[in-house]
Amino acid sequence: MSIGGTAKPRVCVVGAGSSGIAACKELYVRGIPFEAFEAGDRVGGNWVFKNKNGVSAAYRSLHINTSRDRMQYADFPMPRDYPDFPRHDLIADYFDAYVDHFGFRHKIAFETPIDHIARRPGGTYDVTLRGGEVRHFDAVAVANGHHFAPAWPDPPPEGAFGGIAMHAHDYIDPDDPHPLRGKRVIVVGMGNSAMDIATELSRPGAAERVVLSTRRGAYVIPHYLLGRPLDSFSVLRPPLPIALRARIGRAFHRIAVGRMRDYGLPEPAHDFHQAHPTISSEILPQLGRGAITPRPGIRRLEDRRVVFDDGSEEPADAIIYCTGYEVSFPFFDPSFISAPDNRLPLFLRVFRPEYPDLFFVGLLQPLGAVMPLAEAQAKWITAYLRGEYVLPGREAMERRIARDERAMRRRYVASPRHTMQVDFDDYLRELRTEMRRGRRRARQTAAPLSERRRAPRLKTPVRRRR
Repeated sequence: MSIGGTAKPRVCVVGAGSSGIAACKELYVRGIPFEAFEAGDRVGGNWVFKNKNGVSAAYRSLHINTSRDRMQYADFPMPRDYPDFPRHDLIADYFDAYVDHFGFRHKIAFETPIDHIARRPGGTYDVTLRGGEVRHFDAVAVANGHHFAPAWPDPPPEGAFGGIAMHAHDYIDPDDPHPLRGKRVIVVGMGNSAMDIATELSRPGAAERVVLSTRRGAYVIPHYLLGRPLDSFSVLRPPLPIALRARIGRAFHRIAVGRMRDYGLPEPAHDFHQAHPTISSEILPQLGRGAITPRPGIRRLEDRRVVFDDGSEEPADAIIYCTGYEVSFPFFDPSFISAPDNRLPLFLRVFRPEYPDLFFVGLLQPLGAVMPLAEAQAKWITAYLRGEYVLPGREAMERRIARDERAMRRRYVASPRHTMQVDFDDYLRELRTEMRRGRRRARQTAAPLSERRRAPRLKTPVRRRR
């Protein structure tokens, strides 16, 4: 079945996490037939604590780091009685309410993992479910997330460790999955998970000693500035140029935080806008109190002793590696779709130029929340499926991909963490621009001029302060 024609293609949605349900909602309200398959028993994906799908990285104390108003879907605001930074259970309840509000829960097959997806020559897909049943679809929307396949240090430290070695993905609390109370724990990393876990373990009654090990510096920014969530300040958004926003961000950081070396952490070797920031209002006071001891990267492991790059040593009972995740699509043959070094070139992070019937939803790392971006991507995809939007030619898409890749390499620190980075507001603006261009192409490629009808203008999730 052709995409964008008069007949409506049948779509397979992979996953019912925050991005998957955004795709489902838009397909449902726009009248496009689809089925969604979710390995767990409820929607919400990574935000469902101890999700039955076995891949959630949520720990018991997890709260959002993007404020409520910048995380919510444009079409379904979060309850106003939610705090600025809700806990994971409130976020999971919000996703449940979203699905029920729009009424598409019956379109999601729960506890139904997908084992394999194969594209037939010329198009259409065979989707093999766990148990062997095969279903056929005209298009596939991949929304399986990218925080479920742990990435470990590469290269790993020399030697062998005789204590507990685990990834942040498996951490629940100081008692689960390993008893860490009264133990000497080393937390490796400078991302949000590392900050949260190190802070929790450093509180009275938890670990005996907490060491934070990091190879490179990062800008640690607080949740609030002047009594407001930091991400609510409009001076950090377009239309101001990125360079000016970076200067303002540096000024905010100097006023609110100061220098990283004042807390015993390495100074970042990059500019404020060249890497994903770390958000924590608790880690720096704990470092200042001596509840957490900073150390450089790990050089060598000697049973229950850890040697760091500066020659210092620490006895340790456990190491928690907060070293990120690998982008993985276990249901695709690697020869068809894979992401070596977390790189998967896509046109505006959604389309593969060679496969016009395959879409990726939420496969990006924003300076902000994924949910509103996935919502905007879903509107784009459904406009395309309904023939209201036409993609540019393959060569034009590949040129844009190459241009975006060059811009990303110039701006961001070379790291697997920064292979699909976007700025929240800039990305939404780019999607709106491309939607307008694609609607014009749709009108130009429609049947004779006298019979052309203007495609309806779709609402796009422009974020406005209330």
